[in-house]
Amino acid sequence: MCEMGQAGETKFIVDHNVGKLAKWLRMMGYNAVLFKEEDDGSLIRTALVQNRVVLTKDSQLMKRRVITSGKLKAVFLDTDDPKAQLRKVIQTLHLDCRFKPFSICLECNHVLLEKRKEEVRGRVPPYVFETKEQFMECPSCHRIYWRGTHWLAMNRVLERLVAECGGGQPGG
Repeated sequence: MCEMGQAGETKFIVDHNVGKLAKWLRMMGYNAVLFKEEDDGSLIRTALVQNRVVLTKDSQLMKRRVITSGKLKAVFLDTDDPKAQLRKVIQTLHLDCRFKPFSICLECNHVLLEKRKEEVRGRVPPYVFETKEQFMECPSCHRIYWRGTHWLAMNRVLERLVAECGGGQPGG
């Protein structure tokens, strides 16, 4: 089931009504823009211009001709639970479950850049600096990432979601 769209190929525009889903997609390594405006027309134009799949809970948006005709791909999400939303997106679009955590900034959706350990001295807690070797930085918001307990917990959740979606080998 998990094999079609690969992280890095499929891009998303996440409607404000399912905003937490954007972070989960970014955890998997997918480019997921959070659309915070209420204007459906603007969301559609952005999705078309940037070749993005629309993810929304807005049933009226799903009735737009550009979506019903198949010109613009969209997934209707009928739950408030971000993990259930992610499960539906994975299953509906047959997403690649060899996810790439630690590759996209969870806050601003930019590709993370590897940093040498010495470059993050004083920018991460001393214990983290002493015990971790790999660091990534967002070139936009300058947030620093490392594979700590948060990363391990995120990885476990994603592995469970992948298993629930019918298999595939998660990455990381």
